[in-house]
Amino acid sequence: MSNVYKNAVYAPTTTTSTTVYTCNATARAIIQNIQITNGSGNHLVSAYVYSSSNATTVLISTTTLGSGDTCNLCKGPVILQERDALLISAASTVVVGIVSIMEVNRGTLVS
Repeated sequence: MSNVYKNAVYAPTTTTSTTVYTCNATARAIIQNIQITNGSGNHLVSAYVYSSSNATTVLISTTTLGSGDTCNLCKGPVILQERDALLISAASTVVVGIVSIMEVNRGTLVS
């Protein structure tokens, strides 16, 4: 078993939900931080978790960011199980971010 620290970048090309990170089949993950920055205007940003065990997507955080604002959408650790995913959507492609992840891998390491 090994811990792998990762970053996942959110730099959307569309305003639909974007899968930022998917936990692999031999790991669980702890998301500690979802840092989002807005380049201009006021935009709604939302984060979701897709649970592969029951094929549902759940809203975990939403906020409106003003021009130049930065926030952490993750108000506490979020645990992802095997094949779960983190998705982010924003009302504009000027909203970007980075997600800090610790993956606990029980199998062969996957980058």
